[in-house]
Amino acid sequence: MAEPASYLTEYLPVLIFIFIAAGLSAAFVFLPMGVARLTGTHNPTEGKLTEYECGFPAFEDPRSQFDVRFYLVAILFIIFDLEAAFLFPWAVSLDLTGWPGWITMMVFLGELAVGLAYAWKKGALEWE
Repeated sequence: MAEPASYLTEYLPVLIFIFIAAGLSAAFVFLPMGVARLTGTHNPTEGKLTEYECGFPAFEDPRSQFDVRFYLVAILFIIFDLEAAFLFPWAVSLDLTGWPGWITMMVFLGELAVGLAYAWKKGALEWE
C-alpha cells in the first residue's frame, strides 16, 4: 500500500494549474484597470455617465413609467435565439429522425413564423 504523501503529490500539478489560472485571471482583470488609472485621465462627464443599453435612466423614481417595447424586442430576440439553438442539433441529427423529425421541425418553424407575423402586425418591432 502506498503512503498518503504519495497520493498528495499526484495533486500537485492540479494545484499548480489552479494557482497559475487564478494569477492570470486576476492579472487580466486588474492589470488593465491599473494601467488605465495610471495612464489615463479620470474625467467623468455628463455624456459618459448617461444610460446605455436599457433605454431609460437607471437612477430615477422606481415608480416611473418606461417603454415596454424594449422588453418585447428582448423577448423576441430570446425566442429566435432559442430557435437557432434548436435548429443546429436538429440539422445534425436529421438523418436519424427522418421525415417525422423534419415534419415536427417545420411545424415548430411555422408556429414561430405565425408568432413573428403577429408581433409584426401588432407593431412590437417598430421603434419610434
